[in-house]
Amino acid sequence: MTKKVALVTGGTRGIGLASAEALAREGWDLAVCGVRGQEAVQPALQKLRDAGAAVLYVRADIGEDDAPERLVSAVRERFGRLDTLVNNAGVAPRERKDILEATRESFDRLIRVNLRGPYFLTQAVARYLLELKGADPSFRGCIVFITSISAAVASVNRGEYCISKAGLSMASLLWSTRLAGDGIAVYEVRPGIIKTDMTAGVTAKYDALIEQGLTLQRRWGTPQDVGKAVAMLARGDLAYSTAQVITVDGGLTVRRL
Repeated sequence: MTKKVALVTGGTRGIGLASAEALAREGWDLAVCGVRGQEAVQPALQKLRDAGAAVLYVRADIGEDDAPERLVSAVRERFGRLDTLVNNAGVAPRERKDILEATRESFDRLIRVNLRGPYFLTQAVARYLLELKGADPSFRGCIVFITSISAAVASVNRGEYCISKAGLSMASLLWSTRLAGDGIAVYEVRPGIIKTDMTAGVTAKYDALIEQGLTLQRRWGTPQDVGKAVAMLARGDLAYSTAQVITVDGGLTVRRL
């Protein structure tokens, strides 16, 4: 049998790498992209190969206009198929600033990378998936958007991040609505406080908040927690649940009295 193929953006570190590893262990081949050079990402790529995957790395910034077509073309040329897209790549503000002090430059950067990029990459991937569906009516594709609890929880010191993730959440709903009739499921995975490079600068802050009960489960989330959710969706375990939000936050967003 031809192995299934997943494209994971930002797939060489953090949540993206954990998601790619989870898929590799389940027999998937992988295309991953990132902004670092080949030498810098070799340890991550080797991890994926050791887990059994054939791996294609494409250096690409998903916020750039030519990235969607380059990524789809590279996947088509290497594997001749694509089954799942994991929209994971994203950035945080370089500086956390109150919304009274936030800059247009930071806002534009986050919208470009976190929202505009995944939106148009999904467009390019969806066209390819529909092409594959036309050739094989039994084909079932899957698209996963990695957002954040910041899509629904306000943080006034990084408003541009919250807005970008809220927009991505709506993008998930739009694409799920458009593609459901063609057998392509679309999901949103919404992580909470996850221990990654992105949260390294606020470790002490969240250590204290978690200890004080911010989350029901009093620990940080791990990239592997999110990766397991992605693998579950890619497998088709929730085949009758397109458009759903899978929250991986240790109970942080549970309303309590």
